[in-house]
Amino acid sequence: MPVSSQAAIEISAFRWVPPFAQGLVRDLRVRWALEEAGLPYRERLLDATTERPADYFQEQPFGQVPVLRDADIRLFESGAIVLHIAEGTPALMPGDPAGRARTTAWVFAALNSIEPMITELATIDLFYPAAEWARLRRPEVETKVRTRLGRLAERLAAREYLEDRFTAGDLMMTTVLRNLRHTDLVAADPVLAPYQARCEARPAFQRALDAQLANFRQAEPVAMA
Repeated sequence: MPVSSQAAIEISAFRWVPPFAQGLVRDLRVRWALEEAGLPYRERLLDATTERPADYFQEQPFGQVPVLRDADIRLFESGAIVLHIAEGTPALMPGDPAGRARTTAWVFAALNSIEPMITELATIDLFYPAAEWARLRRPEVETKVRTRLGRLAERLAAREYLEDRFTAGDLMMTTVLRNLRHTDLVAADPVLAPYQARCEARPAFQRALDAQLANFRQAEPVAMA
């Protein structure tokens, strides 16, 4: 968890989000990476329900979270931030060139090959469940998700992690799979469910999740007033 307002690293995050999004906001990825790396950080909390401060768009052109400030470095996009952190710690990135390349590839695979179709399914289920177009579209989207998850399960069938140990690729893949928690697509899978549970059992993940949820719990009375 963030340990001091004097920490050199700062991340942006939301002060509160609705319950369906709690534990899924993408600053969780960065918090987890920082916890794995043993790096303290402080938070810059934003209101998710109002327009971002004008200067924030200079750091994040789309107004999203997280943004990382680290000395002279300003980064947006969770994948880029996680890779930046991973480059500095063997906890997330192998030391050999081949291992580093493959870890990077798995981070991109989570973001490009898995997350977009999961996001489409979650968008249908959470925001448009009663819409006719969504009812017609959903079966095809779910089929695509199941097919892609099947390929991922094949990779993990005889492995604990995507490579020979936990890396930033597993961190990113796990946070992507969490977006299916409203379904049984991962929870009922004999390979993917244990894989996700194994990654989420890491103490660094638990600290990161607790830190994110703590903000939401503290802001809840205000948000619901």
